[in-house]
Amino acid sequence: MKTLATPILSIMLATGSCSLLAQEQESPASASISREASRAVTVTQGGDTRFTGTARITSLFTTNAPSRVTGGQVTFEPGARTAWHSHPLGQTLIVTAGTGRIQFWGGAIQEIRTGDVVSIPPATKHWHGASPGTSMTHIAIQEQVEGKTAEWHEKVTDEQYGIAASATPTPDKNSRAQQLYGEIAPKFAELTDKVLYADVWERPGLSKRDRSLVTVSALIAMNRPDQLRSHLGLASKNGLTREELAEAITHLAFYSGWPSSVTAATIAKEVLPPTK
Repeated sequence: MKTLATPILSIMLATGSCSLLAQEQESPASASISREASRAVTVTQGGDTRFTGTARITSLFTTNAPSRVTGGQVTFEPGARTAWHSHPLGQTLIVTAGTGRIQFWGGAIQEIRTGDVVSIPPATKHWHGASPGTSMTHIAIQEQVEGKTAEWHEKVTDEQYGIAASATPTPDKNSRAQQLYGEIAPKFAELTDKVLYADVWERPGLSKRDRSLVTVSALIAMNRPDQLRSHLGLASKNGLTREELAEAITHLAFYSGWPSSVTAATIAKEVLPPTK
């Protein structure tokens, strides 16, 4: 009986070992998931030597050998941007919110928007950041080489970023305000030039294009044909197309009244040249 029990026990042990080994081989690998709620989130302010304006950086993941990839989220407030820099193995940006800008050295400024995926080649000098009037958030993914992911250079000037250097505006004696009522109400004309156009219209919170759309819409709603005439021309200079302004007039007919839009359409026909 003992002679028979020994081989049976050996077979059972061998079968059990094979079964465990098979289970281990068949078991799929499990993913390592870093939950936002449990992850220690560290948000840092972009340094003055590497950023202009307010930029908040959140580390998402660091290198995990043998991988050299790191990733982070950066939120730029309006007007904020990186300094000129490059990445030894390139970089990928995924825009998750807002509108921003990117420029390669010697190239033109390009607009980037929510949903865009931006590929930056290795060792290419560039900068990126928010637009002047809108914040922008992106995820940045890059690889390390000898512990470094970027080579930093000089900061981006206002001229390179696309805005004129701040200066005290000089009143224009030939401005529309001066022509209309500068003689009878000189202070009113001065306030119009210095406060309304030289300050409010130059604020970075809205682009001039957006300010024109808001202003034109308000003038249509209030049925102010004299002011609308000049602002339609200004809106065209600020980038609004004839078709976009016509669409605004049509839309406002249902909110500010049919007669107001009829007046606006008549003026727009006179002021705005047909699209060629």
